[in-house]
Amino acid sequence: MLDHVILTVSDIQRSTLFYEQALAPLGINERFDYDGRNGPPGHPDLKGFGANGRLYLWLREGAADSHAAHIGFVADSRGQVEAAYAAAIAAGATDNGAPGARLYYDPRYYAANVLDPDGYSIEFVYKSWQH
Repeated sequence: MLDHVILTVSDIQRSTLFYEQALAPLGINERFDYDGRNGPPGHPDLKGFGANGRLYLWLREGAADSHAAHIGFVADSRGQVEAAYAAAIAAGATDNGAPGARLYYDPRYYAANVLDPDGYSIEFVYKSWQH
């Protein structure tokens, strides 16, 4: 199980706003700003996102590499997949796969895919057999 992921983004303010909006429909609405001066020398400032007392997505500013990561976020229903997709598109994402069944994985695999402002591949996914 993963504890956290750090994405390097080119514009921290733009990406923070994007993820606040795109992740809200999934209930990911806790935020924390970490001041890198509180860590070891050279630690970056971070913007954290999470839910239920856990922060697991962190953003840091720098040179983004859109091919470096693909992140899938758990949705609790098909409706949540659709709401997160719509919120992400409204926040400036690029469509990378409209909501629908991903039959090439499993008929019960329902997902939507977008590219964030830096081109990172983001997926909102509902797997009914895991709920």
